[in-house]
Amino acid sequence: MADENFMPLAARQAPKTIEDFAGQPHLLGPGKMLRRLLETDTLKSAVFFGPPGCGKTATARYVASRTQAHVVELNAAAAGVADLKKVLAEAKERMRTPTFEERRTLVILDEIHHFNKTQQDVLLPSVERGDIILIGITTENPYFYINNALLSRFSVFEFKPLADADLRKILARAAQKENVKLSDDAAQYFITQANGDGRKLLNALEIAVLTTEPDKDGIKQVDLAIAQECIQKRHLNYDKKGDEHYDIISAFIKSMRGSDPDAAVYWLARMLESGEDPRFIARRILICASEDVGLAEPAALMIAQAAFKAAEVLGMPEVRIPLAHAAIYVACAPKSNSAYLAIDAALKEVREGKLRRVPDHLRSGMKNVGYKYAHDFPNHYVKQQYMPSPVQFFHPTNQGKEGPLIERWRRLRGEIPPQDPKPKTDK
Repeated sequence: MADENFMPLAARQAPKTIEDFAGQPHLLGPGKMLRRLLETDTLKSAVFFGPPGCGKTATARYVASRTQAHVVELNAAAAGVADLKKVLAEAKERMRTPTFEERRTLVILDEIHHFNKTQQDVLLPSVERGDIILIGITTENPYFYINNALLSRFSVFEFKPLADADLRKILARAAQKENVKLSDDAAQYFITQANGDGRKLLNALEIAVLTTEPDKDGIKQVDLAIAQECIQKRHLNYDKKGDEHYDIISAFIKSMRGSDPDAAVYWLARMLESGEDPRFIARRILICASEDVGLAEPAALMIAQAAFKAAEVLGMPEVRIPLAHAAIYVACAPKSNSAYLAIDAALKEVREGKLRRVPDHLRSGMKNVGYKYAHDFPNHYVKQQYMPSPVQFFHPTNQGKEGPLIERWRRLRGEIPPQDPKPKTDK
């Protein structure tokens, strides 16, 4: 066993008993299923998924510490098919031993989402036969990253980010063991910056432990200034190919659609601070300006287009300003999705409905076949057939500038009576 003095603080603080765990009451609380499986050493193959530093690996290692099975740990980012086949062959051979407890093999596979379909298929027969108990650990949604055939053999347990109270419990226990006294504002700073990640919290505390001289009583006093030195830049969990990326851009779009400029600019800031490509963000604002604002405020599309052009020529930090300008404008603008619904309805008709022939009077190059030139008529409008077997795709709203626009359109078509002229007033 490794000397604990050389182990990282996060490893030294790993839970030794169920009571040591902080957080995950829905999984590890009294009477909860995962806790019952751990206490009775009856956990079968499972997937633990959730954000970093929430206890997934600690829980898997707790299982390993209690089981009588042979334990193998692998990391999918480094292991290949050859490594897998060797472990699985040894597990199959171990099944021939006479004692049940000795022949079981527990495989803890960290970052299982890094395994491709072929590598995951290699695991399937051994899991199905029961040659191994497999605990897969991932920060990604297993329903997207793990084969359905393999996933159907797993129990799936979702771990949540640690709450501030859970982080405070972890911090207090570690500080006591390390002979550290934290000021209240230093403790709060560590907790806030950790953002639900217990490992990040302990890594920051460890820097404080290693760089702070003890006082005359042997206690290391850590105040806010020291805490801020230990975490000079907040780490944001934002993998451009992971779930967090898609969750944040979804929140950004839905905040603009929902007319919440504060939320929109917050999610914008999260993406910019995480290093997201400003052009990616600008494209989403552009789509939202047309899909969700649409005819209710046509200027939104122009402002979004200007922000996209700015994103093509500006970098950070300057580009943050036109992006915020556009995002806030789109969030505050009146909303109408009538154009979005109209084109989708028309596409459905093209794909599934009756195919229409262009009327002769609208065809290119046709002369004297009855086409009426709109500009030759009052108000530059004349009623004529533009589509055989007409279908209404566009259902306008009265939101923002769409209301007056549509009112004029309906008056031209004779759907509502002409506007009465303004009455003359006596002078």
